[in-house]
Amino acid sequence: MLEKSDLARLLDYTVWANHRVTRAAALLPIPDFKRDLSSSHGGVRGTLVHMMGAEHIWLERWKGVSGAKPFDEGEFKDVVALRDRWTVLEEHRAAWFKSLRKDEVNEIIHYKNKDGRSFEAPLSQLVQHVVNHSTYHRGQVVTLLRILGSRGVASDMTAWDREPKARKGKG
Repeated sequence: MLEKSDLARLLDYTVWANHRVTRAAALLPIPDFKRDLSSSHGGVRGTLVHMMGAEHIWLERWKGVSGAKPFDEGEFKDVVALRDRWTVLEEHRAAWFKSLRKDEVNEIIHYKNKDGRSFEAPLSQLVQHVVNHSTYHRGQVVTLLRILGSRGVASDMTAWDREPKARKGKG
């Protein structure tokens, strides 16, 4: 069984890692940011929007709301627009998490997927899933950045662990 502090660690790490990758993407020329590189979600913009959209959909499910829609990457003309929306999502999730009681961490969440099928799982497992999902796609973004000639960025949890200021929410 996971504790609330375990989930806080995972979510804090995810925010830190997302910020690092997004800052690296901000150095791309806008045409490269938008370029379709035939990756699983197109390119850098498509993959970042997919990550953010998934984090949004899962937060809504955790709150008992199924049916949230993914974001359209066309809504985000540049990294600043994407970052601004993601910041709102992070603040919303942080407020939700702060209000979460310790005994709710392992409660069963009932939700429907995008096809309307019903599922259930403990909240702690679903948080782990979201963190893992974002980690997977951040790795794709780092590869896409390298393909586009940018320098890669370390976003793994051990890098986060080595940065004390990151663990205090300043990274």
